[in-house]
Formats: sequence, C-alpha cells, structure tokens
Amino acid sequence: MKTFNTKPADIKREWYVVSAEGKTLGRLASGIAKILKGKHKTIYTPHLDCGDFVVVLNAGKVRVTGKKLVEKFYYHHSGYPGGMKKTVLSDQLKRHPDRVLKAAVWGMLPKGRLGRVIFKKLKVYAGATHPHLAHKPKTLEV
Repeated sequence: MKTFNTKPADIKREWYVVSAEGKTLGRLASGIAKILKGKHKTIYTPHLDCGDFVVVLNAGKVRVTGKKLVEKFYYHHSGYPGGMKKTVLSDQLKRHPDRVLKAAVWGMLPKGRLGRVIFKKLKVYAGATHPHLAHKPKTLEV
C-alpha cells in the first residue's frame, strides 16, 4: 500500500462563519487556527496550505478571563528611538476589536511564508455583517 501524498490540486477550500460573541479569546483562536491550517481534514499535510477560509463576526464581543482586560498589553514600535507604544486590551477592544483576534490567531500559526499565506484566509469583522455572502459560508461552532 502506498502513502497518499496531497497535491495542491486535491485541496478543496470551503468558507466558514464563526460568531465570537461570548466565546473565550484563546479557545476561539485555537479553533480558528486549526481550521485555517487544515488540521480538521484527512488530507492535512504540514508543508501545504490545506485549510479553509474563516470569517469571524462580532469580534468586539469576545470574552477574556481573569484580569487580562487591564493587565494584557499590545506593543508596537514606530521605528524611531523611543517609539515603543503599548495599548491595554480593553482599549484595543474598543478601538480595533479585529486586531485582538488576529493577534491571537497569528501567534498560533507557523511563522514564515506558509504562515503568512494561511493568515490571509482569516477575515475578522467587529459587527454582525460581512461582504462574503457570495461564497455561501457554512456556520461553524468553535
């Protein structure tokens, strides 16, 4: 019996919609990362992009546990000396709720070229509407 080797032509991509309302941030992010990588498929191959597209709605209503709303920080740097900025999770959820979920999922994906290709299949929206209805996405519980 021969070992099955997945080829890019064998990969069929699907679209899924996930509502983040009331879901815990880390558990939601790990479920989304699994779908994006394609680990839920029998044809999963680590060196290929086998995953599906994921559309996340209501990103601003995601839940966090403990004191993360006041103790978790997001850092970015302008590139100039003294240009380090930090933002508290509660402020980030108010201003850019999509970035919170994207940062959590990005940390769970492989780094490098493959990870960047996989990450582009994630679409996050703060509200309950999205422009991807033409793809006929399936509802997914993560």
